[in-house]
Amino acid sequence: MPDSSGGHESLTGGMLAVTIVTPAGSRVDVQARHLRAPGFEGDFGVLPGHIPFLTPLRIGANMLDLDKGRETWATSGGFVEVLPGKVTILAETAERSDQIDVARAESSRKRAQERIARRDAGDFDLQRANASLARAINRIRVANASGVS
Repeated sequence: MPDSSGGHESLTGGMLAVTIVTPAGSRVDVQARHLRAPGFEGDFGVLPGHIPFLTPLRIGANMLDLDKGRETWATSGGFVEVLPGKVTILAETAERSDQIDVARAESSRKRAQERIARRDAGDFDLQRANASLARAINRIRVANASGVS
């Protein structure tokens, strides 16, 4: 937001309005001091007043520093739009770390590993199996990093 001198808010002050949207209709609106996201070409951070940009996301963890602490979201691809005071994450899927079903994620990981190990089936899609494995591993890492069991 421009201040009275025509510049943007201090990088150490202010908040980002962060919205997470998925095709399933999930929508999260929070105020964050900082966002760290898994960009397609590497992780990046956003503070209030950041220059605008749009970038694809890879499977990974989105960390939001809030007044009440850190919130971490496991996402599986999508896009991020950054504006000076607002970030919109358009994700294929998004799960907050404390909402991840670790047993289900472990089961998905195991199934994907088994599919990859026995790839002799005629309808086997290695790219799809690897993506499924990456999503499961990401969910497990995000849940474990926040102490979810």
